[in-house]
Amino acid sequence: MDIAQAATKDIAITIAAAQSTSVALDVAANVHTHQRFVQAAADHGVQWLVFPELSLTGYELAAMPRLVLHADHGLLAPLREAAQRTGMAITVGAPVESGSALPSIGAITLRPDGRHSTYRKFHLHEGEKEFSTPGQEPMHTQQLGATCIASAICADTNQPIHAARAAQAGARVYAAGILTSDTGYAAEAPLWRAYAQEHRMVVLISNHGGPSGGYVSAGKSCIWNTVGYPIAASARRGDWLVIAKPAPQARF
Repeated sequence: MDIAQAATKDIAITIAAAQSTSVALDVAANVHTHQRFVQAAADHGVQWLVFPELSLTGYELAAMPRLVLHADHGLLAPLREAAQRTGMAITVGAPVESGSALPSIGAITLRPDGRHSTYRKFHLHEGEKEFSTPGQEPMHTQQLGATCIASAICADTNQPIHAARAAQAGARVYAAGILTSDTGYAAEAPLWRAYAQEHRMVVLISNHGGPSGGYVSAGKSCIWNTVGYPIAASARRGDWLVIAKPAPQARF
């Protein structure tokens, strides 16, 4: 696993993107990979760790109904324990219940205090609508200490209104798990940079490290500071931990 890290005065906690590679349909194997990332993140003092979209299953849309997970699922016990042991909030990607026939694409956050939460992807790509139900909550924020973090999932970040709602909700960090190719990344990265600049939020993008669901991921997980500068980024595909730490002079 490669590490990229930098300090910034724009945050009060240490955050990281886990650019992990998923094994299709194998939750247990992916949990094991997530544990490796959590331990590496803990070694670097990370307090909030964000994994890619559908990181626990791979981007396997047609299989989502039989892969539905929730925060208290037995397969996630090692990650719940890791959150409590390390004092780290961990956001993972998985299919989740929606209340409808089709599941939602979810971001499950396991917190060190034992409380957990789930965000359901609000904006879907056209090809996802056959397999997934959009979430009913247009914005989801959480606090860690004095820091407000807004969750996003892939296509959410293509919609400027989503980032604007995050800023209106008081988010200092806009954190998204995604799956995007080189072509998609080239089109989307200017948006992420613009959100950081316009809304004065740190923007964290966690992309897959390898192929998933028929897509060749670009990698390039990145964290932008509040002037839109990429302070830490993976240099290529593969397993990377991309970390942003508070600068010593940060004041909040």
